[in-house]
Amino acid sequence: MPTVAELYKKDLDKLLRPGIHFLDGNTAVAEGAVTAGCRFYGGYPITPSNEIAEYMSYRLPQVGGKFIQMEDEIGSIMSVLGASAAGVKAMTATSGPGFSLMQEEIGLGSMLEIPALIVDVMRAGPSTGIPTLLGQGDILQAKYGSHGDYEVVAYLPANPQEAFDFTIKAINAAERYRVVAVVLSDQLVGHMYGKVRVPEFDEIEIIERPKPTVPPDQYLPYDSRYLVPPMAIAGTGYRSNNESLTHTDKGYPTTDRDASFKLIMRLVRKIRENEKEIAEWEEYLLDDAEYVIVSYGSTSGSVRRAIKVLRTQGYRVGMLRPKTAWPFPGWVVENLVSRGVQKFVTVEVNMGKMYHVVKEFSKGVPVEHVPYAPGYIPEPDYVINNVRKVIER
Repeated sequence: MPTVAELYKKDLDKLLRPGIHFLDGNTAVAEGAVTAGCRFYGGYPITPSNEIAEYMSYRLPQVGGKFIQMEDEIGSIMSVLGASAAGVKAMTATSGPGFSLMQEEIGLGSMLEIPALIVDVMRAGPSTGIPTLLGQGDILQAKYGSHGDYEVVAYLPANPQEAFDFTIKAINAAERYRVVAVVLSDQLVGHMYGKVRVPEFDEIEIIERPKPTVPPDQYLPYDSRYLVPPMAIAGTGYRSNNESLTHTDKGYPTTDRDASFKLIMRLVRKIRENEKEIAEWEEYLLDDAEYVIVSYGSTSGSVRRAIKVLRTQGYRVGMLRPKTAWPFPGWVVENLVSRGVQKFVTVEVNMGKMYHVVKEFSKGVPVEHVPYAPGYIPEPDYVINNVRKVIER
């Protein structure tokens, strides 16, 4: 993999310099995208992600990129897919209602295998909910929002540093696997200020999408000999038929059973067979834990504090914090079961999203859910009292 220094030599003086910076999460996302090579942004205003669009509107021209405000969220994601098909790393940012509007196009990008990044700064819902306050209700939507079978990669930052780091990783994953990648931030992370360390440019590895090595007359845009087919760029002499219908290796529509099975299997296999390479998580005080709280994003801060207090009260509690919602590290849950964990508890700002995911891997070990009102972050005392009730009943 090349580094930022190797790929973007002419732009190095325009990137955020290595060292410590004090940024909010939304700005950190934007700077992470620019560092990863994003040079196109198509978006539509929506709280609480607006700072990303505003920042990119003047930041991208500084590095030779393009910003365009579209007429709505559907136009936004379509412009991103078009720019990416033309060879440009591209992204958009939105929140829950806009993310809902983009779901059909996420299916389109998945079928066409076009790398793209969507940053969803989650807010309270459903519908317009509370636009200015946080939510964590889009976890399942990120994977299952569109119809049919496909896979996404979705990161869960908990602070501005991870907003920067995970945006780079999401763009890299999109390029490596030719998928739509998502950064599932939230309102609190987006507006939280904190220290962000930018590594030396030689330390930041950048993924470029696989490119064809065969002559144009031998090129197949959906070559099933590869798990991730090389991707030709418009204007380079290669013919590529971008077809949203089920298609052959050449990209032509087909209703053939075997072609359909081969294509859809490959679309899901390229992530499922690499899930242990992609997935990330944090284990906090799990070595001797009898009870495991599963939490993520901004809520994990309250949970961390609650665990410290619960430990002083004699409860052997730890936290599993998924850093990727998708692929979810289900094998970690299974390993905890084999080590004798007695109960899992999900703490989320919703009525139970990750709860269903954990339950899938818990092998019969009880899974409880501690809900909280969308819009507000649970305080440590709330977590302590409710986890204690779960443990003692």
